[in-house]
Amino acid sequence: MLDTIPVRTGEELPIQELDDFLRRTLNDLPDGKLKVQQFSAGHSNLTYALKIGDWEAVLRRPPLGPIAPKAHDMARESKLLSVLHELFSLAPKPYLFHDGSEVIGSPFFIMERRHGVVLDTSFPEGTAPTEKVCHSISESFVDTLVQLHEANYKGTALEQIGHPDGFMERQVNGWIRRYERAKTNEIREVEELTEWLSSNVPQSQEPTIIHYDFKCNNMMFAKNDLTKVVGVFDWEMSTIGDPLADVGAAMSYWVQRDDPEFLQYGLGKPPITVQKGFMTRNALIEMYAKKSGRDLSHIHFYVTFAYFKLAVIVQQIFYRYKKGQTQDPRFANMDKFVYGLVQHAFEQSRTKEV
Repeated sequence: MLDTIPVRTGEELPIQELDDFLRRTLNDLPDGKLKVQQFSAGHSNLTYALKIGDWEAVLRRPPLGPIAPKAHDMARESKLLSVLHELFSLAPKPYLFHDGSEVIGSPFFIMERRHGVVLDTSFPEGTAPTEKVCHSISESFVDTLVQLHEANYKGTALEQIGHPDGFMERQVNGWIRRYERAKTNEIREVEELTEWLSSNVPQSQEPTIIHYDFKCNNMMFAKNDLTKVVGVFDWEMSTIGDPLADVGAAMSYWVQRDDPEFLQYGLGKPPITVQKGFMTRNALIEMYAKKSGRDLSHIHFYVTFAYFKLAVIVQQIFYRYKKGQTQDPRFANMDKFVYGLVQHAFEQSRTKEV
C-alpha cells in the first residue's frame, strides 16, 4: 500500500509558518514550495511527510485536543531516537525537536524519511506474494524484534528513560488507572480481569530496549524485497523493560485467519497477517523463544495483558472522540472494539490460550 495520503480534514498543518520555521532552523534547504502529505496508518500521534525539492523529512506531533499527562511526549521520543538510531539501525535519525506551540500549535519533532512499503491491510498494487514470501515476512518480523532486544543500551543515555525494576507491576496498575480515567461505559468483566492481572504478574526477565507498539504497520519493508525490513517507526511507547511485554504487545496486534471477526475488523480492514502463509501467534512465539533463548512459559499473561492494554488505548481514543476533542470518523464506534477486547482478554485469562 501507499504509505502516505492527502492530509485528512481537520489535521492540516500551517504550511507557511512551518516553511518559515524550517528555513530559519535547517541549513541548505532547496528553493521550492513545501509539500505535505500524511501517513495513513496509526490512530494516535499524527505523522506527516514533508518535501521541498529533493529534501524530504517526517514530522511527528501529538493528536489534536487535550491529551493525558506524560502521553504523546515528543521531546522524549526525539531524545530516545537520537541515541537509539546509533544502536539499532532501523530506527530513524531525528533532525530537530521544537518545544513550542507557535509554529504548528503543538510541540513536534522532525526526523529522516525512509522509503519502502508499509504492509498494513494489503500488499502493494501489482504484487501477489506467495505463501513462502508471507512466511518470510513473518520471520523477518521476529528477527527484527529479537535484534532490537539484543541492542546494548547500557552505558548510554537510554539507561535514563526507563525504570526496569518493578516494570510489569507498574504497567499493570498504570493501565488499569488509565482505563478508569477514560471509561465511558461499564463493562462487567473489567473488575475480575484487572484483579487477575494484578494478582498474576510474573517475574520480569532481564530488561532490554522495548518498542512496545511493535506491529507490521509500524515497520517499512523494501519495495524490491518485501521480506527485508528497512525501518521501524512510532517509538512513543519505547522504554527499558521486560522484553516479553514487547512480545505480548506484538501478539495482540498480530491477527490471524481464524480470529473472531471483531479482532479482524476492529481497526478497519483486516491486517495483512490474515492472508495465507503468515505464521500464527503460537508459531511466532515459538520462533522468538528459539532465536532469543528466552523462557516464554508465562507468555499467556503478557498476551492477556496486552489485549487489555490495547483496549485501554482504544478507549482513550474513543473518549477523546466522545468528548468532541477529535472528529475523526474512524473513532465513532471504537467503544464496540473496546468491549470485544475486554471480553477477549477476560476469556484468555481463564483459558490460558494465545
